[in-house]
Amino acid sequence: MQEAQVETILFISLSCLGDAIMTTPVLESLHRLYPAARIDIVSDRRSSAWYSHCPYRGRIFIKDKKLLLRGAPALINKLRKYSYDLIVDLRTDGLAWLLRGKRRLTKWTARPYGDHAVEKLMGIVRTLHGDAPIPPARMWITQADLDYADKRLAVLPPRPWLALAPAVGGRPERRWPAARYGDLANRLRDRFNAVILAGGPGEGAILSEAAAGIELPVVDVSDTSLLQIAAIISRADMFVGSDSGLAHVAGAAGTANVVLFSVDRPERVSPWRAKTVAILGADNDARNIPVAQVEAAVRRLL
Repeated sequence: MQEAQVETILFISLSCLGDAIMTTPVLESLHRLYPAARIDIVSDRRSSAWYSHCPYRGRIFIKDKKLLLRGAPALINKLRKYSYDLIVDLRTDGLAWLLRGKRRLTKWTARPYGDHAVEKLMGIVRTLHGDAPIPPARMWITQADLDYADKRLAVLPPRPWLALAPAVGGRPERRWPAARYGDLANRLRDRFNAVILAGGPGEGAILSEAAAGIELPVVDVSDTSLLQIAAIISRADMFVGSDSGLAHVAGAAGTANVVLFSVDRPERVSPWRAKTVAILGADNDARNIPVAQVEAAVRRLL
């Protein structure tokens, strides 16, 4: 489609934070192809904040899974009030066909560029994107977020700082034991002056366990919003954590990162085109990753 023919785009994103961040190369590609187009976004509530300061977005529609049939009827009713020149559906097999659009691109006709999740998502828009390089993952934060980060981190000695994210949801084998994060920080005292403990609501106990033995100054930032913690991670010199949304935040922020994998394949879901060392635990269990191996990976990235 020619640029002049596309003024409105509907972009149906993914739900979890890490997955949503991996959709941003597709969003960036669409903007580069159609810079004057308004791009409305469908997102889940938990990841919608990631798009809030995207300069070329239009409306954000929330899919509320607490509603009837996981919010699908309510979402369709909202979306059918509008007509789009292009609908790009990265999530479902059929939603785009229930909406008003001139052209639809979905998983049915995707031609992946490779095995990574981003390369598969970009395959959905391959007929438009062509052979151009795939964009990096994007982060949109405001100066207010960066000012907040600087204020929270002002209690620490000067950089370099190590950001640790000990908490991760899901199966137990996804979580590297919290005490090992403290051990890791102590082994790296010659390279870092302080530790930032990153997490979210309800993760205080795990962060406290990680902090208990750390011999460096520590700040716990688990009480922050998504974009505030993204700004804080962008100020860190290194990030270490399990395969999670915060690992993708670090990648999008340009912070070097060591990501500890278990059930998922690193070659498929590592932070996209980031300065990353991925470590897969033996028997697909992050608890089997030795502290010494993580330490060596951090030192290799420094």
